[in-house]
Amino acid sequence: MPSTDFDLEKLTEQQQLALQQFTSVTDQELTAAVPLLQKCEWNVQIAIARFFDGEPPEPEPSVPPPQPSRRQETLLSSFDERPRSIRHGLEPAPRVVGLPENQINQRPPLILSIILTPVNAIVGIFSKLYNIFSYLFPFLPRLIQRISSRRQAASSGVFSRHRRPRLGPQATATRFITEFQETFGEHEIPMLNTSYSRAFDKAKSELRYLLVIPFSFEHPETENFIRSTLCSRVVTAYLSNPSNMIDVWAGSVADSEAYQVATAYRVTTFPFAALVALTPQISSTTMSTVARISGPISPENFIATLDAAKIQNSEELERLRSRKAEQDATRALRDEQDSAYERSLAADRERTRKRKEADSEKARIEAEEEERTAREKRYAWNLAQWKRWRAKALSPEPGPDVKEAVRVNIRLLDGEKVMRKFAPGAELEEIYAFVECHDVIKEGQQRHSEGTELDEKTPFPPDDKPEDFEHVYGFRLVTPMPREVFNLDKGGTVKSRIGRSGNLIAERIEEEEEEDDDDTAKD
Repeated sequence: MPSTDFDLEKLTEQQQLALQQFTSVTDQELTAAVPLLQKCEWNVQIAIARFFDGEPPEPEPSVPPPQPSRRQETLLSSFDERPRSIRHGLEPAPRVVGLPENQINQRPPLILSIILTPVNAIVGIFSKLYNIFSYLFPFLPRLIQRISSRRQAASSGVFSRHRRPRLGPQATATRFITEFQETFGEHEIPMLNTSYSRAFDKAKSELRYLLVIPFSFEHPETENFIRSTLCSRVVTAYLSNPSNMIDVWAGSVADSEAYQVATAYRVTTFPFAALVALTPQISSTTMSTVARISGPISPENFIATLDAAKIQNSEELERLRSRKAEQDATRALRDEQDSAYERSLAADRERTRKRKEADSEKARIEAEEEERTAREKRYAWNLAQWKRWRAKALSPEPGPDVKEAVRVNIRLLDGEKVMRKFAPGAELEEIYAFVECHDVIKEGQQRHSEGTELDEKTPFPPDDKPEDFEHVYGFRLVTPMPREVFNLDKGGTVKSRIGRSGNLIAERIEEEEEEDDDDTAKD
């Protein structure tokens, strides 16, 4: 049985705080409260629960009857199967999820709307009567407003319960922070502008402490606690110090979410604050309440309570933070290596693509060059065959007996000058064909004079007209003075175009001139 002899001065500060919380809730004498707290290992929540459940008086010690060893082991094992958080003297921190945003301000059911229809009609009638009386008696609205303002002044200002619209968790947090600043001025408390569940998850994932403070602004000690303790310089400096790794979530119990949080933490005394942290000694995912503060407290004791809770859990949390930092560094290194590999792979792919494009371009150019060479060779072969065929088909030069023969002096493309007679009725194309086939005619005359024949081993085009070949003259015949161009487009005979005789010059037609001639012909 725990000893009932005690001295308040011998109690630690945490034990005195627990004793004060227990007596404020149960109104027990110190002589009865201390033994129960000692029995509960100074856990206020367990002591309060046992008190209200009717804790029986401590029985006199007696010798227990002998029990079988197997039965004793079963009882001991069943006793040890209580929650691990209770065994470590810590309470699991509740994770409260507020009402979702899409469930706010829902319309009432149809049946309830039908039932409330008469009430709404009566309210509308009284509202109209009030407007009429306000018009007849102008002082009446001011009087009612003055009375209502006095009643509202007795409440907690902007945090009054009356006509407080329901919002989602995020909007509620934003509204609370705004109203808190309007009431108590600017402060440096690092309040999270988010819902409790998100703040809870943030502290769990980032291995930080979460200070949960649900306020009851109708409590007389709340305002003094905020101004003298929470907003004091030492406390704000302590909470905003990054090395302490403390996030603060606060709310008014006039709002739904903060009320649910206060109920989940079983708050019985205001002001109230709870420090929540991950407790790996219990489980790798368990968030526990490592410190509870109830009732008025000085700034120094407030900080001392938080420091004591942090010291008890700092070793495990630091170990987890170091492990998490190592994992993050390893993950960052692996991501950097993967990124470097991807960049190298992308560079190799780009080089391979450029090399393939270069090889493809080179192959295309070579193929085009081969095709052009083959086309030129084929054209040269067909042109030589056409010249042989056309030279063979030329009309013979008229003899001396033809008195109207047209005598033409021609300067060829290579500068050689020749003279030939043409029949007066011959087409102008005969002169063009003679100029085009002059080298073939000259070569045939030379072989005839030398008495030589074609070598059968030397490839030479036949005398037939080539198939699928359209010959185009690459020159034109002009007269020097005055300059006149004899185009084949106009046709005509040699005599009608040149006369009895003439001097002609063969000029090569450039590609640009051919394009201009084509455009002129189209116009």
